[in-house]
Amino acid sequence: MKEMRVSLVAMITGILSPLVAATPPTKDLKALAFAKRPAQARALFESSLPAGAALDAAWLEAMSWVGRAGAIGEDWNLAAEYSERTLQESERLLQTRALDSDPEAPLPIALGAAIETLGKFYVARNDPGQAVAFLRSHLGKYAGTSIETRLNKNLLLLDLEGKPMPEFETAEWLNGQPFASADLDDHVTLFFFWAHWCSDCRAQKPVVHRLLEQFRDRGLRVVAPTRNYGYIKRGKSVGPAEERAHILDTQVSKDPLLQRVPVPLSEPAFVSFGVSSTPTLVLVDRDGVVRLYHPGEMDEADLASRIESLL
Repeated sequence: MKEMRVSLVAMITGILSPLVAATPPTKDLKALAFAKRPAQARALFESSLPAGAALDAAWLEAMSWVGRAGAIGEDWNLAAEYSERTLQESERLLQTRALDSDPEAPLPIALGAAIETLGKFYVARNDPGQAVAFLRSHLGKYAGTSIETRLNKNLLLLDLEGKPMPEFETAEWLNGQPFASADLDDHVTLFFFWAHWCSDCRAQKPVVHRLLEQFRDRGLRVVAPTRNYGYIKRGKSVGPAEERAHILDTQVSKDPLLQRVPVPLSEPAFVSFGVSSTPTLVLVDRDGVVRLYHPGEMDEADLASRIESLL
């Protein structure tokens, strides 16, 4: 009887051990990626992966960080290998589920990161045309999903500067100051995409305001689009009307920049301009041609120099 109990415990332990061991070391892989240690990230991932385990979405997110570690550390062979594996395994899972079936699931993160990193791989291999074609192909494939904005950002980083400013799709205006594409004529226009929850946006607003004050008389115009996200402070879920009121009350009515410039409220514009990172800056010359596409904060002196060169 004792031997039977031991065998039963061993059998149960054998069944459960892959589940116990199946928590991916995503946090540690992310740290290794930003520390530019791709070889160590690879070793950690492979040593942590349960033998013979089918990769679920959580493990695919972890794998995507190995690919990103390769890109950050400029080990492009490793970046391509693990990003391609992540892409293939993600598409395997998508045969039985929708990409956004679970908003909390890591599958969209893994898939978006894999496509993004492979695009960067082609650029690093001096083939931007292949990168653009690759991103466009997957953008068409995943249009309307949660990763569309991210893919647009990566495509526009390669393919927007030097092109005419795309049509700006606007749902409504928060401060009664309309803007139309025709207004681009004879002005240098800075589009400052921001979010009400974004600390980097709060830091960038006074920079943009000072530059507007400095260059307004020479022809600079600023447009400050934002969008609804479905929540307000402390992550409280709200409807569009309540979020709109929150943005007006806490931002537009109080911020010196937002009181002076058009503030469109438009989710489609954020998608089409790839605003997965806030703030995002788009600078357009007097002929309506995009001269700067910059996701993230930008140094005041650098932005001032780019603006002044167009005035």
